[in-house]
Amino acid sequence: MSAVQRNNVRLLGPEHAPAVVFAHGFGCDQHMWRLVAPRFADDHRVVLFDHVGAGNSDLGAYDPRRYTSLGAYADDLLELLHELGLREVVFVGHSVAAMIGLLAANAEPDRFAKLVLVGPSPRYIDDHDYYGGFSAGEIDELLESLDRNYLGWSAAMAPVIMGNADRPELGQELSNSFCRTDPAIARQFAEVTFRSDTRADLGKVSVPTLILQCSEDVIAPREVGAYCNANIPGSTLVVLDATGHCPHLSAPDETFAAIDGFLRTG
Repeated sequence: MSAVQRNNVRLLGPEHAPAVVFAHGFGCDQHMWRLVAPRFADDHRVVLFDHVGAGNSDLGAYDPRRYTSLGAYADDLLELLHELGLREVVFVGHSVAAMIGLLAANAEPDRFAKLVLVGPSPRYIDDHDYYGGFSAGEIDELLESLDRNYLGWSAAMAPVIMGNADRPELGQELSNSFCRTDPAIARQFAEVTFRSDTRADLGKVSVPTLILQCSEDVIAPREVGAYCNANIPGSTLVVLDATGHCPHLSAPDETFAAIDGFLRTG
């Protein structure tokens, strides 16, 4: 099966225009970009896809022996870009997908023109003088909760992750997305995500990078955005007024404006 089929690729916009690739985070799929991505289709080739194991990807392609690290997802991304013949793309990745794109860009920098990292975190667990937002024990408890009752975890955690308690429909949408994901796949992806440590890869980035940080985010606190900014050479940090971990859903206008402004510079 081709990468385009495997990852349920959807293409918008002019065929030969500069490409913008959107990648979703844990428990989500490409539909989460619906309020932002199509706005770029007038003058960009917009590429949307689902990670293997998510959305309408080919679930038969998911091999738990392969997907034990973010590197496997980065390899999928590169395979997809090769298959589509894309170079100098702008990659927009949300949450863990931000690090997936960063790893891919470090492996083949000529494939990438710019990176946009939305709510990135190179490590979620605190470590000596590094603040990731979670203790090792808290991540253990999170994963144990996933094991015990994935649907219950999804219902309880989605509104917390989304924030914006005054708009409960947003938390409900994220919960519904979590619940559409195969629990076994979600559990392994959670393990890979929350135990990842890509801090050493930040300094290897050689393409212009925008970091979009929400003003309040329980998953990727402001200290984490500042750390990424300090360690990715020449990166730009923009702190959005948006709160929660999914500004492309809760504040799509502000998110679009920040990405669009970055695309128009340099």
